[in-house]
Amino acid sequence: MLRLSNFGPHARMLGMVILWGASWPAGRIVAQAMPPLAAASLRFVLALLVLLPWMYHSGGFAQLKNWSTKRWMGMALGGFVGVFGYASLFLSGLQYLPAGKAALLITLNPVVTLLLAVWLFKERLNAIIGLGMTMAFCGAIIVISQGNPLHILQGQLGLGEWLILGCVACWVGYTLLGRWVMNGVDALSATAVTASFGTLFLIVASLLVEGPAGVQAALHSGWSAWGALLFLAFGATALAYAWFFDGVKRLGAGAAAGYITLVPVVGVAVSALLLHEALDTSLLIGGTLAVLGTAIMQRGRR
Repeated sequence: MLRLSNFGPHARMLGMVILWGASWPAGRIVAQAMPPLAAASLRFVLALLVLLPWMYHSGGFAQLKNWSTKRWMGMALGGFVGVFGYASLFLSGLQYLPAGKAALLITLNPVVTLLLAVWLFKERLNAIIGLGMTMAFCGAIIVISQGNPLHILQGQLGLGEWLILGCVACWVGYTLLGRWVMNGVDALSATAVTASFGTLFLIVASLLVEGPAGVQAALHSGWSAWGALLFLAFGATALAYAWFFDGVKRLGAGAAAGYITLVPVVGVAVSALLLHEALDTSLLIGGTLAVLGTAIMQRGRR
């Protein structure tokens, strides 16, 4: 039975799952109405209005003067890969790909991260982890190829799939980079500082690629697009991260990571409900395999 004292953290973790899952259809709405770089820039400018005061209130600014040049460079690189790279590819990919399918492709994150961690950091695998990785990988392949893996070998993947796979590469790089340069830094400070660097990169890229017209187009988008963007900034970024950090602190990293496996499920469900996206056989079978495989991986790691 769930202890009463733990009900609050578990409820907030479920809220985080809903917010992160719903970020995929919200991103799809934004991507269809706004230039991707301008939209990503606005998203993180708004999110920093919450993250930076939160970091200041938590005492995070006091530690900045003790950071080494190496750490600052690592944070800048983290902002480039994990914020600029991920956010720009996220919205660019959702211009071409249904939100539910894109959400399921992200189940490759833990698989690729763990494989590289085994190589780089000598992490150990066991039979349970191996089973989960195999299931998650096979499920993602079914989703990507729409049930025909030969499409991948024949180079028939679309631009949307490649862009979302780029999101996977960016998040894996950000995660592994965190083990190198962010050791000893609290999660809130790491998030706020890398988001600050990433926002600067996004603004510069937006002005260079889309020009001032990109920002103007984003500012003059409809109410539905702006509602989705505000949700991404304050709900799926600031509030969801707050609840996730609280869950890690109160429940432990293992329990918090277990909730992450539910995010693609919510992403598919909300996309079908709000955007009326079709749930074909390959999506259901591949998605089920991918989510179960991710859950088994987490179980094996614990």
